[in-house]
Amino acid sequence: MVSWLETHAPQRFEELAIPIETKHTIQSAAVSLNLPHLLFAGPAGVGKTATARLVARQVLGAGWKSTTHVLQAKDIKKSAGAMKKFEDFIRPGGAGKTGTLAGTSSLDAFDRNLSMNIDSGPPPAGQENDILLSARPRAPVARIIIIEDADHLGPIRQAYLRRMMESETHTSRFIFTARAPSRVIDALRSRCQSIRIPSTSPQDIENTLSSIAMAEGVVLAEGIIGDLVHISSGNLRKGLFLLEMMVRGRRFSDRGSLHDIVAATTLTPVQQMLELSLRGRVHEWRWESVGGGKNKKILKGAMGRLDELMGTHALASEDIIDQLHHLLTKGRLLLSEGALAELLDSLSKCDSRLPRSMHPRLQLENMLHEISEIGQRWALAIQ
Repeated sequence: MVSWLETHAPQRFEELAIPIETKHTIQSAAVSLNLPHLLFAGPAGVGKTATARLVARQVLGAGWKSTTHVLQAKDIKKSAGAMKKFEDFIRPGGAGKTGTLAGTSSLDAFDRNLSMNIDSGPPPAGQENDILLSARPRAPVARIIIIEDADHLGPIRQAYLRRMMESETHTSRFIFTARAPSRVIDALRSRCQSIRIPSTSPQDIENTLSSIAMAEGVVLAEGIIGDLVHISSGNLRKGLFLLEMMVRGRRFSDRGSLHDIVAATTLTPVQQMLELSLRGRVHEWRWESVGGGKNKKILKGAMGRLDELMGTHALASEDIIDQLHHLLTKGRLLLSEGALAELLDSLSKCDSRLPRSMHPRLQLENMLHEISEIGQRWALAIQ
């Protein structure tokens, strides 16, 4: 079953739920004589990937899918054989080959008639670049390489890409997306046109969700759209996912159904982990019955909740940091300003250490002990 994220993806630049000035900047780059390398920066769920795909469609024409290549850097980060996966993507012929993906030309870049019969949607700018830029000399782009979450690549792989951008710019263009562009090395950023996409405005989220509900023939209960806008908190993708869950589960006629869904999908272990740490209960063991008359020693306390987040919920260390930040800044924790400031400081230090660590769990454990000390200083710990 195809997600609404695909079926209702924008097909024109004007359909993007971003500020109009940013739309004009993106469209101008896509229809320029010489497309620059691009870096789309912004928070989660604001349309960075959708924008990159529209640019690829506009530049490469109807056959863009065959000459657009996407790598999700976050998926390969610190996984087994991560460097080999990256090498296989950059050099499809094998590590020993001299040719690179970016250096491989495409006939379609020089003869767009090869893909005229491909149904890939309308040109995002209204007309194909061949028409918009007719009789004007421009650099033919053979392929586009999209690196999603480039801030998770690491300095070694980023330096590798920087050399490719210098040597293969006559045939290919790179488009990077990043939530934290400061983690992209200066040598890479300096070779890109950086475009910041801000959090989606409440009005844009409301308009987008309302139009999708209308297109699906769904009549939502009064107040649901407003609740979705509030819960999304600038993340359009989150709002769309929640709406799709309600419609597919036929729970869109009752406003209370949304509250049930949010409660079921909220990771309460994050809040429990924080509260246990503040109370000094970071590392606890308990004997529990596991059946057959046997008892097993189980790790409890904040460490136990951390195991649950990274194991049962399969959260990455960065996701846990994001959840904690959201809880501290937008949750309803009854904490003094001083304690909150110290907690945010500890969280930021852990976040800065994670990219440089091969063992992210150790950094999270260290943060939990720092939170425990903060709880003691502010009389939140249980003696």
